[in-house]
This record gives sequence, structure tokens and C-alpha cells, in this order.
Amino acid sequence: MDRDAKIRARLEQHWEASERGDIDAENAIYAADAILDYPQSGERFRGRSKIQAQRGGHPAERHFTIIRIRGGGDLWVSECVITYDGVPTYSVSIMEFTDDLVTHETQYFADPFQAPASRAALAEPIPGQNG
Repeated sequence: MDRDAKIRARLEQHWEASERGDIDAENAIYAADAILDYPQSGERFRGRSKIQAQRGGHPAERHFTIIRIRGGGDLWVSECVITYDGVPTYSVSIMEFTDDLVTHETQYFADPFQAPASRAALAEPIPGQNG
């Protein structure tokens, strides 16, 4: 198995573990000194143990639906919908790898919104997506 296929499989395992609530398997992808950034809140979590602690203590019921995973080499992007207590939030996760472990992740979040009527004649619905 080539390196890209291995990393893709690890990413799929990471998101599947996130969906199952398996905190140890979810965080196995991170290097011990990994950094996780949330630019919208200005937070940085340094180290696998802090990343695991902040995710493990989340009070909401969470579900993860992967839209797609793209990347190669040391840079990978996952697009997903994270549902918190039944409310969907769109997320983009940018992961940088070193030696097959994530050393830096930046995650962005966006709430869904109603499209303006002024664009209705130009747009078409995204297949398989409500909204």
C-alpha cells in the first residue's frame, strides 16, 4: 500500500472513530506534539493529550458525516458535516502530516444558511444535500 493510500485509510479510521465516540482511536492519528487550531475562536490546542481532552469533554451529542477527503503527500483536507445535538455544522479540516501522523490541523466551522432568492435563477441544488 502506498503512503497516500495509507494516510487516506487512517483518515477514514479517524472519522469513523469520531462517529463511534472512540476517543482513543479518534486521537491515534495525532503526533504527541500535534497542534490543533480553531481560527474562528482563536484557540490553539498543543499536544495530543489536550486535543483529546477538549474533544472528549464535548457536552453535545455529535455525529460525523464525511462529504469527501482529498489530498496527497503531507497535506490532506476533509470536508464533513458535524451534527451537534441534531444541528448540522459544516466543517473543513486541513491536516498536515509528518511520518504518517498529524502534526498540525486547522479546522473551520460554518453553519448552514438559506440561499438568497436573488441567486435562485443561477444556482442548482447540491445533490444529496438538504437546504
